[in-house]
Amino acid sequence: MPTFASQQTLRLLALACAGASVSWLALAVSSSEPDPSEEKPGGDTTVFEVGLNAFSFPAANLDEEGRTAFAIGNSFFRRNWVEAPSSTAARDGLGPLFLARSCGGCHTQDGRGAPPNAFKNGLASEQPIALLFRLSVMGPDGKPFPEPTYGDQFTNLAVQDVKPEGKVRIRYTELPGQFADGTRYSLRQPHYSFTHLGFGPMQAHTMVSPRLAQQMPGVGLLDAIAEADVLANVQQQSSRTDAIKGQVNRVFDPVAGKEVLGRFGWKANTGSLAHQTAAAFNGDIGITSEHFPQENCTPKQKSCLAAPRGGKDGGPEIDNALLAKVILYEATLAVPARRNFNDVDVRRGQALFAQAQCAACHRPSYTTGTSPFPSLSGQKIYPYTDLLLHDMGHGLADGRPDGLANGQQWRTAPLWGLGLVPDVNDHSFQLHDGRARNTMEAILWHGGEAEASRQQVLKMPKADRDALVKFVNSL
Repeated sequence: MPTFASQQTLRLLALACAGASVSWLALAVSSSEPDPSEEKPGGDTTVFEVGLNAFSFPAANLDEEGRTAFAIGNSFFRRNWVEAPSSTAARDGLGPLFLARSCGGCHTQDGRGAPPNAFKNGLASEQPIALLFRLSVMGPDGKPFPEPTYGDQFTNLAVQDVKPEGKVRIRYTELPGQFADGTRYSLRQPHYSFTHLGFGPMQAHTMVSPRLAQQMPGVGLLDAIAEADVLANVQQQSSRTDAIKGQVNRVFDPVAGKEVLGRFGWKANTGSLAHQTAAAFNGDIGITSEHFPQENCTPKQKSCLAAPRGGKDGGPEIDNALLAKVILYEATLAVPARRNFNDVDVRRGQALFAQAQCAACHRPSYTTGTSPFPSLSGQKIYPYTDLLLHDMGHGLADGRPDGLANGQQWRTAPLWGLGLVPDVNDHSFQLHDGRARNTMEAILWHGGEAEASRQQVLKMPKADRDALVKFVNSL
């Protein structure tokens, strides 16, 4: 006989499945018993690790040759780049403008960045490191292009004899609210501005989009999801009778040399892990490569243009072979196993997740296609994302288009590993700019296509809300 808890799970699943057009859309739980494969969200690549280093292990099924390359890539991911010219030729070329001196400077312990968390007189008293700001202005043809003086990304650090672009000013206001049972909550609304501008004023009406560094484990598995599976998400959601209608972004991938499906970044604005990595080296650290050969200096930034360059004989500052090892390292970072997998509240929270239609966008599972890294191919994975753009409402809007993404759309963030961020990075900040201080605040910021789901959560009693959060934090 099923227990009372399992009967409740089945009842909730029946409600969630009513009217669903596809099996995965509402089935966060397929029966009263857990699916054993879900405990290993990365398939055979999964590691059973917790704590500070939980995000930093190689895929469990990686062979010895792969582990050697992983170690080399890890070195270049974590260690600092230095200013040119330098006797350390393999690591020179930092800047001239930059946000961090290494990939690990933003992705500490391969984890998630955080907004500044020290305040004085209501303002952040530290400069952001792992929170960057995209910039653009609208052209006469109605299309966005980089801000003329500061380019498409604001940087607050620079090498010697180069002016930094300036400083970021952050303040928050609290937005109070309450659940249906009377329990009060507060959400913090961020406000951004720029001061101490090094190259003159920024153009009026510049569009600004904050982007927080995301955790790294599982990115290679996301890269291995077949495009047809992502496009199937669009088709399946288009037949829904509610507001949920995901869309793809299409971007030019300079590594592939063609337009591809966007799948990485907060607005799915990069097309592959190789594209994302090379772009981050260039934009965040100031390291050029074959596909991003120019430094991020605008014509008005004379000191930036005059700064020494790294690289051999004027070539890229990171060559293709070394970049490939960094990409292998990132791709084969293992997803940690689920925690509290058989906990009755976690299972109930999973059913509530389905009932609230969260699984419509946070699609639980896929089987990966063919990957250039064999250990990632053909794996049953549980990332909880559809990799699509969704209108998340006015509250989360940045107002800045990015490819086919409009100013209210964001890519569905994968949820795997979310509950381990406090262990790895000692914080629980979520969403694209870290405004949410915990999982429930992140849920309450959902609007637009997710407004109906948010309303269901607002009506839940505290025990159900706690179970929902416990499930998400188990992923």
